[in-house]
Amino acid sequence: MTNRPRASLGRVLDDLGATLLELVHGDPDRPAEIGGIVIHDPLDEPVLPSHALVLGVGLHEPDRIADVLHDLGRQQAAGLVVRSPIAAGDVLAAAVAESGVALLALTRGASWDQLAVLLRSLLADGDVGEVETLAGMPSGDLFALANATAALLDAPVTIEDRSSRVLAFSGRQDEADTARVETVLGRQVPQRYFRLLTEYGIFRELYRTDRPVHVPPLPTNGETFTIPRVAVAVRAGDEILGSIWAAVRDPLTAERSQALCDAAKLVALHMLRIRAGADVERRLRADLVSTALEGGAGARAALDRLGLAGQHLVVLALGIIAFDSDESVVAELAGESLVSQAGLAGERQRLADAFAMHLGAVHPRAAAALVGDVAYGLIPVRPDRTDGEERAVRIGKHFLERIGDRVTASIGVGPVVAEAAHLPNARAGADRALRVLRTGRGAPRVARLADVHVDTLLLELRDLIEARGDEPTGPIARLVAYDRRHNTDLVETLRAWLDAFGDVAAAAAAVYVHPNTFRYRLRRLAEVGGLDLDDPDSRFAAMLQLRLVPTT
Repeated sequence: MTNRPRASLGRVLDDLGATLLELVHGDPDRPAEIGGIVIHDPLDEPVLPSHALVLGVGLHEPDRIADVLHDLGRQQAAGLVVRSPIAAGDVLAAAVAESGVALLALTRGASWDQLAVLLRSLLADGDVGEVETLAGMPSGDLFALANATAALLDAPVTIEDRSSRVLAFSGRQDEADTARVETVLGRQVPQRYFRLLTEYGIFRELYRTDRPVHVPPLPTNGETFTIPRVAVAVRAGDEILGSIWAAVRDPLTAERSQALCDAAKLVALHMLRIRAGADVERRLRADLVSTALEGGAGARAALDRLGLAGQHLVVLALGIIAFDSDESVVAELAGESLVSQAGLAGERQRLADAFAMHLGAVHPRAAAALVGDVAYGLIPVRPDRTDGEERAVRIGKHFLERIGDRVTASIGVGPVVAEAAHLPNARAGADRALRVLRTGRGAPRVARLADVHVDTLLLELRDLIEARGDEPTGPIARLVAYDRRHNTDLVETLRAWLDAFGDVAAAAAAVYVHPNTFRYRLRRLAEVGGLDLDDPDSRFAAMLQLRLVPTT
């Protein structure tokens, strides 16, 4: 067992260099370990972790890049990544020298999202504590395995899952062909090549043997072909976990073929360890987040392990309202579920994982985990900022926009708190806001407690009334009884009139009757119910009963 080290800038360049990243200026051999990945936002100034690697999305002008480098130098950042090409000149070289922050360029065509995912996988440092080594490499380090396999085969290598998504790749990808470069940049085998591999029967052959499969050159257009590949399936017993692909110009020798088979067995062990480690890490993080939110004696220790000790925090509560699956629609409205609990639990966990990744991209110290059926997020807020809740709402809206329409979810935002002891109140506020969003029709998908406070009070009053079994009393009880005996609509008439603030024309239109008819019913309900419509207290009492007490 050994501690898995965080990646240094040198390792990042070794694993992602040439294909994705290029060092423009700076020292790649600085010994400091990268403390986190942060996306630069010119409209916000988050507190950076020590030795952060900052993604400068949208930075282009040399003078602006130089200003950001100086700002990052004061916060001891490790590096700044901007989009290639970068204009040559002494301004940036001088800024790098003065700030001590390395400047890197992201290859054109590469996705910032994919880069962030790759960097976070490289920086995974075993939050669950000590991790084992397999064959002398940190367990789960697929990039190190890809590079080791590439050295044995003398060919660039990718490790892919069953869906042909790239999990890791070796260096020297520029020695392959455009199809391989496109695959690495997109972290996915392009669809046109995937179809060709399927049509040629490559996947069928790959998954029915444990020996390397030769893949002939495939057409990229009318005259150009890919260079050959050799692939081997990665198995755990009868389960196919993925595959290893090497771009080779010459057939493999028997010795190298055996080395590829041995590598596949080792990759399988690492992939299984990643799967197990992810489950353990989820449980640990959920325990820490849950302990922090409870605010008890262990809250401070939990926040310290999460890296949030001493921070002002805002709590977000994410809950599923509904999601579409291949078989059915899941609904949690009114506590009902139309599919198995296992399917719903899986969807909650996937959504919670995406939520954690999104919050981590927004703020490197954010923490999120699924606790029960709600995914809670903790976001640090600078003490000198007064817009913490508003910022949390923006973050929540951005996340829901990105996950699309397949999952219908809502996010409640609690108040900002400065001490661990107040986190239970913040959680309760987020939960109360989420409950309103879950049960409200046409409500916003993200809201602060302050935005829906009246609705939360009404829901809580309704809970109290239901718990006591209260029934309508006074004028409302008399109107309900009269409607039942005579099949009339006096309760509906009163409800429409109150909702329209006494506007007879609007209320009549809402119930589709003539205004004169509505006025007659209004007089009649006042007589039957003994209700003084001119008395504000009587109107308020009637409105509360109609809102909170079941009348059917």
